[in-house]
Order: sequence, then structure tokens, then C-alpha cells
Amino acid sequence: MQFLTFILSTVLDLYIAVLLLRVWMQWARCDFYNPFAQFIVKITQPIVRPLRRVIPAIGSLDTASIVFAYMLVLFKFIMQPLFNSGEVVFHTLFFPIGLIELLTAAGKLVFWLILVRALLSWISQGRNPIDYVLMQLTEPLMAPIRRIIPAMGGLDFSAMIVILILYALNYLRADVISWLIQ
Repeated sequence: MQFLTFILSTVLDLYIAVLLLRVWMQWARCDFYNPFAQFIVKITQPIVRPLRRVIPAIGSLDTASIVFAYMLVLFKFIMQPLFNSGEVVFHTLFFPIGLIELLTAAGKLVFWLILVRALLSWISQGRNPIDYVLMQLTEPLMAPIRRIIPAMGGLDFSAMIVILILYALNYLRADVISWLIQ
């Protein structure tokens, strides 16, 4: 059952990340003619399009994608004990912890996008279509830090500062979840 739990968890985590990426791309007004953006839209459209008829967008926020990602997080919480012990466990704490885990998934997405952007900056130097989307997504997070801490000797520390903030938020997440469980 560990194999099945791993496969289910991995597939759900990846699809949650793709849904959150779609939300973030719409919020940041990324270029949707970019091939990478088209890929994200194509793999999420079959589920998001019917949901949009029921759940309208709030401004530039794609609430249908957020709600579906939240439902997937809750589904993951319900299915993991089922695979491990064979019984369905449902607790009222699933809802706030599910919201915290959805925010954690968004933080993990930010971490990986910043890391990929930093690695691609060494290789492609802005000539890749993915570079442009990554720049559009991560620049709103990194630009305010650059205003406070400018590049020193040609080195940009804004990515490292954002990643340190994400680590601090992850510790805060652990404290909040332990507080909720008590």
C-alpha cells in the first residue's frame, strides 16, 4: 500500500501545483501565448472550465482552480489513512489544516520556480520561453527585496531571501498545525 500511497500523493501534489500555477499565472497576468502557459492551461482546462460555470472568478483570482486544489488537498487527507489503515478517518480539523497545506503547496511552488529561474539564468540567459514566464511569476516577489537589498558585486540575493522567508513560513506552519492539533 505504500506504493499506492506514494503514487496517489505524488500525482495529487503535482496537479495541485499545476492548478496553483494557473491561478498565479492569471493573477500575475503572464503571457498566455507562451508555450509553457499554453501547456498549463491545456492540462487544467478540462476540469476548470466546468467548475467556472458554478464558481465565478473574483476579480483576477481564479476561484474555481483554488477551490478544486483545496478539494484535492482534502481528498488527499482522506485517502492517505484509507490506504494506510483501511479505514476512512474524517476530522473537523481537516478543513483548516487543508487550507494550511494548500498555502504550503503554494510556498513549495514558489520555492521551485525561484530555484528553476536561478538555474536557468546560468544556462539560457533569458532566451527560453520558460524564462519569460518564470520572470513574470517570480519578479513580483523578488523586486521588493531588490529595492531593500541591491545586488552586491553582480550577485542578486533576492532569491535567497525569498527562500529564507519560505523556510521561516514553513516553521510557522508546523507551529500552527501543532497548536491546532492540541
